[in-house]
Amino acid sequence: MKAAPKALLPWLALLSALAAIAVNAAANALPLNGLKTGEISDRFAVYFVPAGYVFAVWGLIYVGILAFSVYQLRPAVREDPRLAGVRPWFLASNLANAAWVFLWHYERFPLTLVAMGMLLASLVAIHLHLRRGLGPSSPWERWLVDAPFSLYLGWISVAAIANVAAVLDYAGWSGWGLSQEAWMGVALALVVALAWLLALREREGVFLAVLLWALVGIGVRFPNSGFVTLATWGAALLVGLALAAALWGRAGRPSGGTHEPRAWPRPRVVVSACLGFAAVRYSGSSSPTRWWRP
Repeated sequence: MKAAPKALLPWLALLSALAAIAVNAAANALPLNGLKTGEISDRFAVYFVPAGYVFAVWGLIYVGILAFSVYQLRPAVREDPRLAGVRPWFLASNLANAAWVFLWHYERFPLTLVAMGMLLASLVAIHLHLRRGLGPSSPWERWLVDAPFSLYLGWISVAAIANVAAVLDYAGWSGWGLSQEAWMGVALALVVALAWLLALREREGVFLAVLLWALVGIGVRFPNSGFVTLATWGAALLVGLALAAALWGRAGRPSGGTHEPRAWPRPRVVVSACLGFAAVRYSGSSSPTRWWRP
């Protein structure tokens, strides 16, 4: 009896991923509750939201989610304990993602923090599991398991801060006597601290590339906002240095686990290239579509 639910997990992982992607697509196509995601986010006067082109990263995230979902169905890896440990948290992350969209569109803003917290916690659990024990056993696994979840976690780490800022603005929070600019400085300091922690401890290149992508997008969105502009570009510089340190550290040490020769480009290199292409592609638009999803 216990074997049946276990055998179903890989298929449930795929179905949950498809459901989450479908909900996000329907959110703007229908749109849900007659409101598009970006229209709702535009109501909030917060600094920690990047320019519209930055949200093109969701395309990469969803490609990565689908790639993992298909890869983990292969008979050769279906019983792999490294992937088996990911599936329950992956299911939870997809449910939380879809729940966030419904809560956001039906304007249950405080409850979006619960869904966002569940999504972030699920991705952190996946990250910790993948870093435990042996690393990826092949370039395929590095590309289709590790890289997508690093990308996803990096973006959701940024989105969680934006979500908190939006809900506080919705609640009319006074900031405990501090200005919005001062709290933006606090948020940027947290991002920089997180970046250097991951650079020094884990050499996490993909995650750091996403943080840098988001910070540059914030700087582009607020080019003439005094302290916020200077602080954002300063934070982007520090995160860029952290990314360089992580890449340098990776180049100087072998990766964990049993690996094949590194004949393929590393995921962080291609992720950075794709983000750069998206910046060129979307920044030229006079009215870029802004999807504020989790």
